[in-house]
Amino acid sequence: MKSKLARLNPPQILLLVFVSLILTGAGLLKLPVATTNGITFLDALFTATSAMTVTGLIVVDTGSAFSTFGEVIIMLLIQLGGLGIMTFAVLIFIMMGKKIGLKERLLVKQALNQNAIGDVVLLVKRLLIFSLSVEAIAVILLSFVWGPEMGWKDGIYASVFHAISAFNNAGFSIWENSLSDYVIHPMVNVTISVLFIIGGIGFTVVFDSWHSREFLHLRLHTKIMLIGTIVINIFSVIVLMILEFNNPATIGDLSNFGKVQASYFQAVTPRTAGFNTLDIAQMEHASLFYIITLMFVGGGSTSTAGGIKLTTALIIILATIAFLKNREHVVVFRRRIGFHLVMRALALTIMSLSVVITTVFLLNLTEKEAPFLNILFESVSAFGTVGLSMGLTGELSVLGKIIIIITMLVGKLGPLTFAFAFAHPSTDIIKYPKEEVLTG
Repeated sequence: MKSKLARLNPPQILLLVFVSLILTGAGLLKLPVATTNGITFLDALFTATSAMTVTGLIVVDTGSAFSTFGEVIIMLLIQLGGLGIMTFAVLIFIMMGKKIGLKERLLVKQALNQNAIGDVVLLVKRLLIFSLSVEAIAVILLSFVWGPEMGWKDGIYASVFHAISAFNNAGFSIWENSLSDYVIHPMVNVTISVLFIIGGIGFTVVFDSWHSREFLHLRLHTKIMLIGTIVINIFSVIVLMILEFNNPATIGDLSNFGKVQASYFQAVTPRTAGFNTLDIAQMEHASLFYIITLMFVGGGSTSTAGGIKLTTALIIILATIAFLKNREHVVVFRRRIGFHLVMRALALTIMSLSVVITTVFLLNLTEKEAPFLNILFESVSAFGTVGLSMGLTGELSVLGKIIIIITMLVGKLGPLTFAFAFAHPSTDIIKYPKEEVLTG
C-alpha cells in the first residue's frame, strides 16, 4: 500500500485525502448522536462535502437537523477544508519532530497553490497562528452581541461556529435564515464580512502587506489583489444598491443606512463567503446574474475562497487589453506577466466554464421543473464553493445532489488539480513546424 501511495503525484494524493476525509465526515454525521431525527447517508455525504469544500450549500437545515455533536463535526470539517489538510499534516509533522521532505513540501505547495516550495513550511506556521488568532478575536466581538441576547453559553457557541464558518468562507449557519435577522446590525455585518474578506483575499497577501508597509515594496500579486479587491467590492456595492434600491422584498423598505449595510454585505459575500442577510430568491434577476459573475470569479489564491480567483480573471482581462493594443507582453505595475501564467489563467478559465456548463446541462436533465436561472445560480455557487442558494439545493433529486457534490469537490480542489491528477506526464519532445490559423 505504501509503495502504491509513493507512486502517486501530489494532486492524486490531495484528491485521495480529501475524498477520504469527506467519507469519514459523512460517516460521523450519519451517526444517531450527530442528528436530531436521523438523515440519509446521501444527505450526510452532501453536508460533509459542503463543509469540507467550505461551500455552505445545505440539503437539511444545519441548526435543526444536527445535534451539537454534528455541528462540531461540521466545524472541524470546515476548519480542515478551509485552512487545508496538508497545513494540519505539516503541523503534526513539526510537533512530532519529523523532517518535512520534498514530497510533503510538494503536497503543501499543491494544496496552498504556491509557485515555489522553499517557504511553504514557514507559510504553514504563520497561516495557522494568524488564522486561529483572527478567529479568536472575532469570537470575542461576536460574543458581546450574541452573549447577552441568547445567554453566554449559547452566544459563545454561536460566535465560535460563525467565526470559523466566516473566516473559512464556508457560509454555514446554525440559523435557518442565515444572518437575515442582523441585516442592519453593524457589529455583525462588519465582523463577519471582515472575517471572510481576510480569509478570501489570500494569506500571502496578508503576510506581504504586514511585512511591506509601503505599497511600492509589495509583491505584484499583492498589488493586483489589493487594488482588484477594493475596486470590485466598491463597484459591487454600488451596482447592487442601485438594482435593489426600490425592491421591497430586499432593501426597499430599509433606511438609507440600512440600504448601505445590506448592499455592502450582499456585495462582498458572493466572493465565496455564502452568508446572506437578504432573501436571495427575492432579488432582481439582474442582481442575481451579477452575483453569479462574482461567484465565478471568487477570491484570491492561497485563501479559503473558491472560484477561478480574481488574479486569474484580471490576467485574462489584461492579456485581452494587451492584444487589442497590439502589445507583445502583458504589463502591469511595470512588471511583465509571463506567457505561461497567461496560458494557465486561460486554461483554468476554460476548464472552469466547462465544469459549470456540464453541471448546468446535467441539472437541467435531472431537475426538469426548476427554472433555468435557479439551476445556473446553484451550479456556479457549488463550483465557486460559495454556498448562496435560491432554494433549489434543498429540493434536489438524488442525481442532482450527486452532481452538486462532484461540482463542489472539483470547485474546491480546482479543475487543474483534477486534470493533473489523471493526466499522464508528456514525453513528447518533438517540435513541429508553425503554421497560422485564421481566428475571429
